[in-house]
Amino acid sequence: MKKLGLIVNPIAGMGGRVGLKGTGGADIIAKALELGAEPVSPARAVETLRSLKRAGVKFELITYPAEMGAAEASEAGLEVQVIGHITSGKTTAEDTKRAAREMLEKDVDLILLAGGDGTMSDIIKAIGTQVPILGIPTGVKMHSAAFANTPQTAGEVVARFLSEGLPLREAEVMDIDEEAYRENRLVAKLKGYVRVPYEPVMMQATKEGSTGYELADQKAIARWVIELMERGHIYALGPGTTTRAVAEELGIYNSTLLGVDLLQDYKLVARDVNEQQLLKAIGKKSATIIVSPIGRQGFIVGRGNQQLSPAVVRRVGKENVWVLATPHKLRATPTLKVDTDDAELDREFRGYIRVITGYRQTCMVKVV
Repeated sequence: MKKLGLIVNPIAGMGGRVGLKGTGGADIIAKALELGAEPVSPARAVETLRSLKRAGVKFELITYPAEMGAAEASEAGLEVQVIGHITSGKTTAEDTKRAAREMLEKDVDLILLAGGDGTMSDIIKAIGTQVPILGIPTGVKMHSAAFANTPQTAGEVVARFLSEGLPLREAEVMDIDEEAYRENRLVAKLKGYVRVPYEPVMMQATKEGSTGYELADQKAIARWVIELMERGHIYALGPGTTTRAVAEELGIYNSTLLGVDLLQDYKLVARDVNEQQLLKAIGKKSATIIVSPIGRQGFIVGRGNQQLSPAVVRRVGKENVWVLATPHKLRATPTLKVDTDDAELDREFRGYIRVITGYRQTCMVKVV
């Protein structure tokens, strides 16, 4: 019988909706809790385990105590062998590394990890590429190619790996400097490689950055977006260079590249806002969300912009979500994705959405 190791980083992703862009470090965790952040990773791990259970595959599940896996397995209705020890409520990166090493000793066939890029980097430091890994996407950024598209697809990939024996491939693990990220600077580094089950549809790609020759297309998109804007209307401008081009075309050069800004009457009225600030600012006013897909991955909501939560999207209305993408980005990203933590909202996005690709130019792109 195949052995599956489960490691849950219970704090991964907590900083997203409160605008902290990560949860690295005890001070940031404390700040996230102060701002009302709630755990993201445990619920998404349970969703994956339930997806895996529905597949009916027989396997032995080995995990760490309490919130690092045992609690999630119990909630999903799975029998589990618990190893190791932790101080509940005070888990650290060292717990993750120790769990990975002990699962290596248990000869697990695959480690299922609920976390983000930083958690994946911790496992590389502990065991390198000795055990295949599959990531459940629960972090804020997730630029790496070691994660499934959603918690549900993570369960489906694990089921296929355990029952069919999917081939393995090397995937890049990227992580960013969170301090630089909070200062509006994107400094990404290659941390190493992991072996992951090869499933090209249900696994996400490494994030691709914008290229210099896209600048003219971004400016053309920005000019038309500004023509479409209305006075008195609120515009929530999501992260990215394509959306930032809109602010720069308005003469706004202090917008945040990596957060969510609010524009009204062609001016910046709030910078780098979180979920609660968004909801308060929008109130019952008419508003529009402006986003750009992550290059190659295709996510328009749910990766790096968790401030645009299901509550915010529902307040604004799916029909008032504008997607901007250059032709080059769409060639590398032929389909778009959402992963909002709200299954019903994700289903509402399925189908086709209009994407602004240039000045007075649009195309319809499929959301899967």
